[in-house]
Amino acid sequence: METIEFCRIMPRVFSTLPALSSEIWGREVTFRKGESCLLLADSGKGKSTFCSYLLGYRNDYSGTLRFDADDTAAYDIPRWTQVRQRQVSLLFQELRLFPELTAHENVEIKNALTRHLTETTVREWFDRLGIADKWDAPVGKMSFGQQQRVALIRALAQPFDFLVLDEPISHLDDTNAAMMAQLVEEEVRRQGAALIVTSIGKHFDIHFDHTLQL
Repeated sequence: METIEFCRIMPRVFSTLPALSSEIWGREVTFRKGESCLLLADSGKGKSTFCSYLLGYRNDYSGTLRFDADDTAAYDIPRWTQVRQRQVSLLFQELRLFPELTAHENVEIKNALTRHLTETTVREWFDRLGIADKWDAPVGKMSFGQQQRVALIRALAQPFDFLVLDEPISHLDDTNAAMMAQLVEEEVRRQGAALIVTSIGKHFDIHFDHTLQL
């Protein structure tokens, strides 16, 4: 997938607002593979809604969402499954990890489907992000910041054209945020992918090609 186009998309929940200042909603916006974009927004302006549209979890909007000029309104479940496994990877703000499973098991749930990473690579990333000792720890007993790092590794456990990170470092200190940013940059560059990051104020200290207000 080379492009994602938002063609005058407006969430229905916003449609009755008298004035909405946004560089995304109701506009013509194209995200391109190989470019990075930071989406800035206050709480309640639709960050998670934006992300859900990209994976087909929600379609409560007017306008058109296009992937490589294809209208996603015509996508069936198998096509959306292909998108989620091979083209768009999302790190959810609420993480959506399984608390009863270990950190490694949460990553392996996705990696078993994609076979994208070797166990050696996964262990190396756990070590780089400072959670090597949490390999066999139940996620429910980990801090939210530690869980964010597990969720990032899971998001990277697949091929993707677009990597979307929703508030990825909200509970991390600057040192751990920098380590996550380095790993993200390496993987995005390796796959020649696009990076889209949402933030209400705290975001990766990396260069973004574009910054838009949601």
